Amino acid sequence: MSPDRDPVTGLPIGSPIAATGPAPAPERLRLEGRHVTLVPLDAGAHADDLAEGAVGPGREALWQYMAAGPFPDRAGFRTYLAACAASADPLFFAILDARTGRALGYASLMRIDRANRVIEVGNILYTPALQRTPGATEAMRLLAGYAFDLGYRRYEWKCNALNAPSRGAAQRLGFSYEGLFRQAMIVKGRNRDTAWFSMLDGEWPQIRQGFDRWLSPENLEGGQSLRLGALNRATIPGHGLRRATAADEGALAALQEAAYAPNRPLLGVEPVPLLTPAAEVLARYEVWLADHEGAPAGALVLDPRPDHLMIWSVAVDPAHQGSGLGNALLAAAESRARDLDLTELRLYTGDRLARNIDWYARRGYATARVETLPDRRLVHMHKRLG
Repeated sequence: MSPDRDPVTGLPIGSPIAATGPAPAPERLRLEGRHVTLVPLDAGAHADDLAEGAVGPGREALWQYMAAGPFPDRAGFRTYLAACAASADPLFFAILDARTGRALGYASLMRIDRANRVIEVGNILYTPALQRTPGATEAMRLLAGYAFDLGYRRYEWKCNALNAPSRGAAQRLGFSYEGLFRQAMIVKGRNRDTAWFSMLDGEWPQIRQGFDRWLSPENLEGGQSLRLGALNRATIPGHGLRRATAADEGALAALQEAAYAPNRPLLGVEPVPLLTPAAEVLARYEVWLADHEGAPAGALVLDPRPDHLMIWSVAVDPAHQGSGLGNALLAAAESRARDLDLTELRLYTGDRLARNIDWYARRGYATARVETLPDRRLVHMHKRLG
């Protein structure tokens, strides 16, 4: 999409921002999840629990890339936590086990730039009891959701460029790598090059549903079939599609209407994809767009499940039908299934849409069943990948 241009100078300028006032400051409040609860850090209430996993011999690696620590004893650690708890920026939250109430780690919202609506998550300490657990991921989901609910436009993650686990975590959580700031800091007498990552408010609806899919009981109790890093992938390798953002809501709605409106006379009812508003589609499903000359020409809407990938919608603008774009979108769906380690694709279409049924059948989809609803019949089809 081409940038706006100043009417006087003719030079390119940024897009207008609707909300130009400062964002609210984050507050000391309680954020509740299924696995963890975040509460304002309190040295008196949380120091002993945290010290069990963060203080003493064998815990040095936890502090390798932190600005503070390691702490040889609990007294020094408690003093440090008291200073953290008193700070407003960074604003620290203790991460409690939702079942036992024990403090297992902490994290902060920091570098709070209310005027520009930018905020960073940092100072993250996960004790061994929290590492590699659903609660560890849920804590980051809760903080990101809180920041975007407050109206921040940009959510940052920065780390020592040598901290490979932190860099990997950022990308798994859906942050985009932006670059390396060389010689950015001096930490504990040593140089620190800083790796920068960010997540934007327009990207959050898609990233949020990736978090929620991964954290769902269906996925976790099924052995974590869906990987969060794969769910948060920004591309489908080998295909020229991009992940939709909130800014695409209007274009997605127009594309879906153009693609599915011709089916109304055949079905006698509203096509299923048009029953869901575009904003809800972006919040509930993966949406991948194929652009042509700066505008979406095709949309692939997917619903990953632990045991299969549901193709919720394949929409091609009528101006591009017959160009092979539909085939390309179906091929992308197969690649996406493989990236998610899924071996079956499923879809459904109206029983009166004989051409659609035949088109899918010629591409390897078999009819599994016919579902009768009060106002229509749906043909459910599936394809297994070799």
